[in-house]
Parts: sequence; C-alpha cells; structure tokens
Amino acid sequence: MSSRPGPTLRELGIQVLSSVEHGYDLLAPKFDYTPFRTPDSILDATTEALSRLGPFGTGLDVCCGTGAGLAVLESLCRQPPGGEAERGPVTGVDFSTGMLGQAHRAHPDATLVRADVRTLPFANGFDLAVSFGALGHFLPAERPALFDGVLRALRPGGLFAFPLGSPPPVTSPLHWAALGFDVVMRVRNAVWRPPFVMYYRTMTFRAVRDDLTAAGFTVGTIPLPTLGRHRDGPTRYWLITARKAARATKSP
Repeated sequence: MSSRPGPTLRELGIQVLSSVEHGYDLLAPKFDYTPFRTPDSILDATTEALSRLGPFGTGLDVCCGTGAGLAVLESLCRQPPGGEAERGPVTGVDFSTGMLGQAHRAHPDATLVRADVRTLPFANGFDLAVSFGALGHFLPAERPALFDGVLRALRPGGLFAFPLGSPPPVTSPLHWAALGFDVVMRVRNAVWRPPFVMYYRTMTFRAVRDDLTAAGFTVGTIPLPTLGRHRDGPTRYWLITARKAARATKSP
C-alpha cells in the first residue's frame, strides 16, 4: 500500500473510518509516503504545461494537503514589486490542520489558510489556482460551490488548472480497480458515519467541464503525453484549464 515509512494497514483502516478532515489529520505525518500523494511526474508535467501559459504573479493551491502543489506554484509565480504586502506569491488552503502543519514544514514561505474550500475566503487575489488529487472528495452537487469560490478568488483573466486522468478502457485493470474502489466507498458510506467522500468515477471530463462552464469559466484542455497513453491510444492525462473572463460581461 505504501513505501516503508508510510502508514500501516491498520492506520489506513482507522483513517477511512473517520471523517475526511479527521482522517487526513491522522494521516498527515505519513501522507507523503502513500500512493495518494500526487506523483512528481504529474506535478512536473503540469508545471511544464503551465509555464507556457504564464507569467503568473500569485498562486493558490486549492486543497493543498502537505504542499506538493505548492512547489508547482513556487516555480511559476513571481509576484512583481508592489504586489500585495500581506502575503507572498503562493497561498495554500486546506481544512486539515495536520496537513497544513506538514505543508508549513515543507514550504515555510507560503501563506497557509485553514478553510473549507466550498466557501473560499478570497476575492480577486490570484492569477493562478491549481488543485491536485483532491476533487474526488467533493460530491457532484458540491462542485458548483467549489468552482464558484475559485472563480471569485481569481483576478480577471486568471486561470484555474488541474490534471485529470482520462477514463481507462473497460478492458484495463485500472477501470475495474477504480470501479471496485468506488463501490467499496459507497457501501462504506451507506453503513458508516461520518462519511468519507472519495469517488474516482464522478470526476468525468464532461461533468467537470459543464460545472466549470456554468460557474463562468472558459474551459480548455492540454494533453500531457509524457504521462503515457492507454493501450488503445488516448493520452492518459489532460490538464484542464479554466479561464476567468478578463472583465465582467455587462448584463443585456
């Protein structure tokens, strides 16, 4: 399940029987040694793709966890002189105190905010927002509030970006592994409280695109071919890009 310094099966079992927040508080000290931490290959591919879309002054990592995505922002965001004095160019937000503690150790210069990202406490403050591996923690009905908050947090013309895996073919073991995981989580949440929300199969491109568009973003995609292809040809990962309008549209 994880490399040697990582959590034991018992610790993972305790986590998954907890709430999402408390589970990540428990897992935080060992999270970077689990398979759930976003791989460096995905972080590097995202950085390379975003480097062609900048420059960016300030960045926000939505659901920053232990801070893997903060490293992406630190390499991309260069707040110019005269920027906002109350914080540096990079901010992370998460609702797990334990995860934020680990993020602070790894990124002491980042501004870290504890908040529920469904009600983000920012407005017009960032040129770039990213998120890695966290959106499956939100039910489809919760995504509109999340995306509305990200839109509000961005400056006019700002960009929200996150990698999204394309669905593996039904002949792939990955397809059945994801299906099995989602079934187990749904059964767990039907019989145990509090719920632990983590569903891989609700994050389809079409559903996410529709929710982002409804929030007011202009949505695009960038293939990430360095992350490989499925056997039948499609790229395994895409970078979803969601651009906030450069200026407000006047009502008719």
